[in-house]
Amino acid sequence: MALSRRTYRVVDGEQIEGTWRPIFIRNGPTYFLTDLLVFADGAINCWDWVDLDGLREKLERGWVATHLKHGAQASAHHLASWRFDEPQMWLTAEELLGEVADEIDQLNGRPDFTGRCLQALDRYLENQTEADRQALQAAYLAVPAHLRHYALGDMDAKDWPLRVLCTQIGERTTHGELVTESMHVQAHEYFEERERSDRDWNDNRPADGPDQAQDATVKLASIPGKWPTEPGIECLRNERPTTIDIGGDTYASAVHAYWALATTDENARAAIRRATTGLGVERAVGRAPIRQDWPHLRLTVMHAILRAKFNQHPELADVLVATGDARIDYSISSAYWSGGTKGRNWLGRLLELVRSEIVAQRAGLLP
Repeated sequence: MALSRRTYRVVDGEQIEGTWRPIFIRNGPTYFLTDLLVFADGAINCWDWVDLDGLREKLERGWVATHLKHGAQASAHHLASWRFDEPQMWLTAEELLGEVADEIDQLNGRPDFTGRCLQALDRYLENQTEADRQALQAAYLAVPAHLRHYALGDMDAKDWPLRVLCTQIGERTTHGELVTESMHVQAHEYFEERERSDRDWNDNRPADGPDQAQDATVKLASIPGKWPTEPGIECLRNERPTTIDIGGDTYASAVHAYWALATTDENARAAIRRATTGLGVERAVGRAPIRQDWPHLRLTVMHAILRAKFNQHPELADVLVATGDARIDYSISSAYWSGGTKGRNWLGRLLELVRSEIVAQRAGLLP
């Protein structure tokens, strides 16, 4: 499976998450080793844009190949070419289609075939009705056959307890085993022990908190034409006029402080102090010499500036803390400081760090 091989595409300014996996495309007599791109909105690229039904049609035609002919020509474009000698493929067309469907569900945060099977298992273990057993059996059979033995995450028992429980006593499992009453008892005992182990693990595991942010992403995308008197979310931006005392000097904003500390030219520093806007600061810096070690200092300096800004202005800290645990996406003309689809978002990340420091201070955990 593609696992964590992430990619994305941008549609009308929106980033669509995706993933990719290697495949062979048969174009004429040649098999090309290339990438199958799969996106959260269901779009799939296999040298053509298709959906799941379109991918099925490509598989049926052999355009996306799951069978390789002995002696056929293969190519990895400009990297290499070769001929197949005793080729073997590990996936059938249906198995590949099932994995791609799983990837679309995973990209959307939905349960995939295995997840839906485990949900059906929970319902059956809770109620143990015939209708729930049939639903479990249907969900189990919907899991691509080559992935079923991974469903329980137990490489000793594999999927034996699962396939036994979803099969009626007196019938045969997908592996041809004749299911007996004692096998059902063993399967139930397996899941009871599994539940006990999970409960013991959770009882003894420190409650660190959720894995994902609970609050919606905050986007600091633009500078207002006029700064409001009452601080709102826009006050988190560095251009917002806010006196900051740092290193024994006072600056009119975080932008003023940052560029004044970056340059070694005293005339440029004086011009920066006189600038009335963030844009005026950048013009004042102009071609003034910047510290040679600035690339190694700028992250820590910005952290110190933001910490000073919000510690010295509690009303602004209140706005920052009110963002909860949201990701802060900062927009600026710098791939280093900016977020979006290509930036490293260091300004947003530092704001999140300062926010957590303030919360810890207010909780009495930090001085």
